This record gives sequence, structure tokens and C-alpha cells, in this order.
Amino acid sequence: MKKFKLTDLLIFIVTAELVGALSALFSGDFSSFYAEIKAPPLLPPAWLFPVVWAILYALMGISAYLIWQTDDSTKGRSSALKLYYIQLAVNFSWSILFFRFRLLGIAAAVAIILLLLTGVMILAFKRVKKISAWMNIPYLIWLCFASYLAAAVYILN
Repeated sequence: MKKFKLTDLLIFIVTAELVGALSALFSGDFSSFYAEIKAPPLLPPAWLFPVVWAILYALMGISAYLIWQTDDSTKGRSSALKLYYIQLAVNFSWSILFFRFRLLGIAAAVAIILLLLTGVMILAFKRVKKISAWMNIPYLIWLCFASYLAAAVYILN
């Protein structure tokens, strides 16, 4: 196990948060979109999304740091980190597809792909460091809800 370095931990957290912030920036105006759509049941208020995502991105960053911190020779470490970065890239694309381009059907499919990819990532994290897997369970639960919302918005609109 590598020595704990606060700066490295912060880099992982900030990187994950930046993915979310840049995705939101490139997605455009969320509020006008919410005003235009037929809302599905259980759609939370718009202000809740950035709060939840900020927490989830922080947890993702911390969990990835813990994986990265394990010995380089740890079996599955490299694959787990690759899955992390792939799901982060897919995560980045979702808001842009949904809000900027309004490709609701594609965004719903991407949400489901992200959900499955995150499940696989959690399993890979579990093989390396169980706490890292557990830290992503709230993310997985939120992605279940987000997939429902994306599919419902697509169907209703």
C-alpha cells in the first residue's frame, strides 16, 4: 500500500468533480428544459441534482483514490481504474446528450449503459478494496433512479 497523500486524494476528488462541472457547463440551460418537459412521477426539484451529484462525485473520487493507493501489483487494480475512467467518460456524456442535444432516447440508453458499467466497476473495485466498492453503492442507487427518470422523460416527451 502506498503512503497516504492528501494532495493525491484531492486530485482524485477534484478530477471527478470537474467531470461533473464540465458536463453541466457543456449541457446548457437546465431550467428551461425542466419548464418544457412533461415531468415523470417522482421528479425531484432541479436544485437537488447538483447537490446529490457533488456528493456522489466526491465519493467516486475517494473510492478511486483508494484503489489507486493499493500496490501496483494488486490483481485487478489496473482494470478497476480503467473501468472507473470509462464510466466517468460515459457519465460526462449523459448530461450533454440529454440537456444540450435533447437526444432523450439515446440518453436513456446511455443511462442504462452507465448503470450496468458502474455495476461492473463496483464488482471490480470489490476485488481490490471492498470499501471502495461500498462507497459507490449510493451512486449505483442514484443511477437506478436516474435511469428511471431518463426513460420516463423519453416516453412522456
